[in-house]
Amino acid sequence: MKKTAISHPNIAFIKYWGNRDDSLRLPSNGSISMNLSALETHTTVEIDSEIQSDCLTINKLEQQGNALVRVTDFMDILREMSGKNAFSRIYSITNFPQSAGVASSAAAFSALALAGSKAYGLDLSEKALSILARRGSGSASRSIPNGFVELMASDKSEESFAKSIASADHWQLWDCVAIVTKEAKKIGSTEGHSAAYTSPFQPARVQDAPRRLNLCREALLKKDFNALAEIIELDSNMMHSVMMTSSPSLMYWTSHSLEIMQKVILWRHEGIAAAYTLDAGSNVHVICTDESIHMIKNRLEGMPFVEKVLASCVGSGAKLLD
Repeated sequence: MKKTAISHPNIAFIKYWGNRDDSLRLPSNGSISMNLSALETHTTVEIDSEIQSDCLTINKLEQQGNALVRVTDFMDILREMSGKNAFSRIYSITNFPQSAGVASSAAAFSALALAGSKAYGLDLSEKALSILARRGSGSASRSIPNGFVELMASDKSEESFAKSIASADHWQLWDCVAIVTKEAKKIGSTEGHSAAYTSPFQPARVQDAPRRLNLCREALLKKDFNALAEIIELDSNMMHSVMMTSSPSLMYWTSHSLEIMQKVILWRHEGIAAAYTLDAGSNVHVICTDESIHMIKNRLEGMPFVEKVLASCVGSGAKLLD
């Protein structure tokens, strides 16, 4: 059996950082994001009864080590759910940098959840797919539904899933990802989540999360850009303050990241609809409206240290291509 799925990364407006349960990847707090239509991962899962272990190829390079172990662990969940013990060949192609703060694991595991579940003969609901994708990567659960998405936090696995709160055509927002480095980060998100509670700021960040979620959800539904900008920049700063004060300390910001963040604030004071947010990496996501997209993209591309700008509007959820 062979199945192929396409999925998109997402940019979190209210961010998930830290787990209630690391093995189940139960997030400490809820989160809200939007899928990115122009960035995508194609993943094919082909069951092969002749092989003795899973094989993983990403962007035409055969993978070993942690990447293969993580995918094999995920495939073990599918084998347990389906009752089929055969191993698989897994091929994945992306059109954006990996492990650089552009939610590559979200796209990867949401596509793998859909293609893998179908290949193993499972017919899962969107909720069940979101729960399954979360087992591979917490943010992957948000790439299953369409458009603007909220992930619920819970102590129970069956209650921690993502759902769409507005369709992709609700509001034509854009994400201009300013790539200041394509290098993979030295400490990944999985390790960072585990260290979150070593920061004295994490309990306060989690306690305040419901308030930030309400403000973000309301701003999205009302299409209030200034309110959205204020809350997503606050949330991004709060998450990175936890990262910087955890043990080990995670300093993802670079001088170039800070320069872009400061410029975005100045642009908004000029009346331009722009707001920054950063995931676990140094690349800066500049959120803007349809009216300001070309201006923002041109300004970012004019910065000498910006290697590339990836521009994307709101996208759909994961889809089967077969």
